[in-house]
Amino acid sequence: MKASVLFGAGWETDSLDVLWRDAGRVFCRVSRGDPDGGRYALVPVLSEAEHSIPDSLNRLTHEFELREYLESGWALRPLELVRDRGQTMLVVDYKGGEPLDRLVGQPMEIGELLRIAVALSAALRHLHGRGLVHKDIKSANVLADRKTGHVRLTGFGIASRLPRERQSPDPPEFIAGTLAYMSPEQTGRVNRSIDSRSDLYSLGVTLYEMLTGCLPFTASDPMEWVHCHIARQPAPPHE
Repeated sequence: MKASVLFGAGWETDSLDVLWRDAGRVFCRVSRGDPDGGRYALVPVLSEAEHSIPDSLNRLTHEFELREYLESGWALRPLELVRDRGQTMLVVDYKGGEPLDRLVGQPMEIGELLRIAVALSAALRHLHGRGLVHKDIKSANVLADRKTGHVRLTGFGIASRLPRERQSPDPPEFIAGTLAYMSPEQTGRVNRSIDSRSDLYSLGVTLYEMLTGCLPFTASDPMEWVHCHIARQPAPPHE
């Protein structure tokens, strides 16, 4: 489609291929005249979720600032933050794959599950080895290439370079991250600091989702999500 449909006036000569949407942003290929060329970029857009355009833009800017800590072998690495004709976009080194949340609507075949799980765990090990805590590990922030078996992390908008930090007990709807995957300490309701183990909790939620086709908990409001992670036990996968 014409890029002007999403970006507005000034983009009439560019074409746009939206690959997927996430909360507050779209991932797309933007090209001008060359159908085989173009650049892959994350673009902030108005979202029905909690993210405003300024919030999404701040997250993309933070992601760009972390580029020296990220490698394209295990991360969707930012290349440049571009301001072009009134539109800001984070250009990335995209090497294929699709968000894992597209593959987890039902239990995954065990061989594929294990291949992705091993690669995902390795990517997270590399991230922690660089001194980063992701703080938003979830299936939507994992790019899986089913042909090559490669897995890359994305969504570094709230990642931290601090080895340990405390979350204040803010109202759940204002806590950065995704409540369905959030570790208890990240909710601010337990007397523990956020560190790399918080990502391992979120990894566990993601692996459960891959194995069963559903999340370990369901909730109808933010406070119930917090209660689930602190006080409930998920159903054993075999059930």
